[in-house]
Amino acid sequence: MTKAVIFDLDGTLIDSAPDIHAAANKVMMHRGIAPFTLEEARSFVGHGALVFIERCLAARGRQAETALRDQLLADFLALYESAVHLTKLYPGVASCLDTLTKDALPMAICTNKPEGPTQAVLSHLGIDQKFEVIIGGDTTPKRKPDPLPLLETIARMKATQVVFVGDSEVDSETARHAGVPFALYTEGYRKTPVDQLHHDAAFDNFAELPALVQRLLS
Repeated sequence: MTKAVIFDLDGTLIDSAPDIHAAANKVMMHRGIAPFTLEEARSFVGHGALVFIERCLAARGRQAETALRDQLLADFLALYESAVHLTKLYPGVASCLDTLTKDALPMAICTNKPEGPTQAVLSHLGIDQKFEVIIGGDTTPKRKPDPLPLLETIARMKATQVVFVGDSEVDSETARHAGVPFALYTEGYRKTPVDQLHHDAAFDNFAELPALVQRLLS
C-alpha cells in the first residue's frame, strides 16, 4: 500500500496573494482599470487565472467585455511566471515538509495555478524537489473542484491511500467529490466558516500536520 500527501498550493503552502495582487494591478492599470486592494485580490484567488481575471472585471462592472478579459488574461499570464518575489511559505511549512520526507511519505501538488508559474514559485522557494508530482490548473482538461486533477495526481503517484491538504472551499469540494480524506488549513484564503466546510481534520499550525496526516492515513 502506497501512502501519500497531496497539497494545494496558494493559501495552503504559500501566501502568493501579494505577488498576484501586484501583477493584477499592473495589467489593470495599463488598461485604465482602477487597482484592487490586497484583500480584494486575495478573495478572487482559487479557481485559476481565468476566473481570477473574470472576478476582477466583475468587481469593476465590466464582466461583459470578453475581448478585454482575453487581453487582460494574456497580459497577466505573461507576468505570472516571474511573479514570485513577494510570495512566502506559511510559517512551519518548511519544517513540516522535512518531517514528512523523513517519514517517507511521498508528496505532490494539486493546484489551480497554471503549471508554469507553479514550477517557478516552487523553485524560487527551494521546495520543488520535495514533490514527486505537480498538477497545475492547465495540466488536465478540468480544474478543481472537479475531482479530475486530484484523481490524476493520485494516479501518477500510484498511491492507494492519500490525504489532501488545502485551505479553501474549492479544495474541500474537490476532496469530497474524489472521496479523499481532507485536512483543512484554516489560515489560508477560505471565506466560509470552518464548521460549514467538509473536512476530516482542521489545523492552524503546520507543526500539527505530520501527526494529523499519520492519523488520517492509519
